[in-house]
Amino acid sequence: MALVTVAELACAAAEGGYAVGAFNLNNMEILQAVIAAAEEERSPVILQASQGGLKYAGIDYIVAMARVAAEKASVPVALNLDHGTSFEQAMQCIRKGFSAVMIDGSRLPLEDNITLVKRVVDVAHAVGVSVEAELGKIGGTEDDIVVSEREAMMTEPEEAAEFIEAAQPDLLAVAIGTAHGVYKGKPKLDFERLMEIKARVDIPLVLHGASGVPDQAIRKACQIGISKINIDTELRVAFSGAVQRTLKASPDEIDPRKILGPAREAMKQVVREKMRLFGCSGKA
Repeated sequence: MALVTVAELACAAAEGGYAVGAFNLNNMEILQAVIAAAEEERSPVILQASQGGLKYAGIDYIVAMARVAAEKASVPVALNLDHGTSFEQAMQCIRKGFSAVMIDGSRLPLEDNITLVKRVVDVAHAVGVSVEAELGKIGGTEDDIVVSEREAMMTEPEEAAEFIEAAQPDLLAVAIGTAHGVYKGKPKLDFERLMEIKARVDIPLVLHGASGVPDQAIRKACQIGISKINIDTELRVAFSGAVQRTLKASPDEIDPRKILGPAREAMKQVVREKMRLFGCSGKA
């Protein structure tokens, strides 16, 4: 089937009380792992391309792989720009065939963030593409984007309501205590803040930096109102761990298929576990 929008999947998740997993795409093995997991779990799924992914694989390869996967899949598949840095980049992704874009203006003052998002929304909605925005700053490192603990800040519920009314995004990523990358300690999510935000807004909410967050906290976030959850770091950990084990067992191995095949299987198992945790298994 053709690529669907993230809004379509997230709105269904919001109504059903579960979250859809969004997994970062960098190469063919990751794509195959994610799609195979989605098929086996009968789950809708979101493929994402970050700044690093676009630089590594190239936008044309990213779109081509995602399109082939969606056409062959029997479950709904979306392709989303993750942490878009500019209006121009969002437009390029829309022109190339992304079904959704995230434009990240969280680094900007509130009014400037609203202006940037609304500008993207006006174009994206005209051509049937959904838009995710972010309010508040999520700490940690993701590819080329680094936010220190000092710069990170929580999403303010009142600002969230004002922001959504003015900018009109389809989804909103909120900062409630998660971080990108590997956690140094145990993450503590501000569920009270999440409940306040959910009470004030009527669009699906997104949790970034969910790799490493305890399962119990993820379940609670989904129950409160998170409808899309981003996972990247745990796929990287599974990939690198499997490659290291393969080469340790067979240091003279030169066949990339024998090196990357086990890594693909390891990532697939992580994705399946996340889909069950998020509650999106069986929702396709």
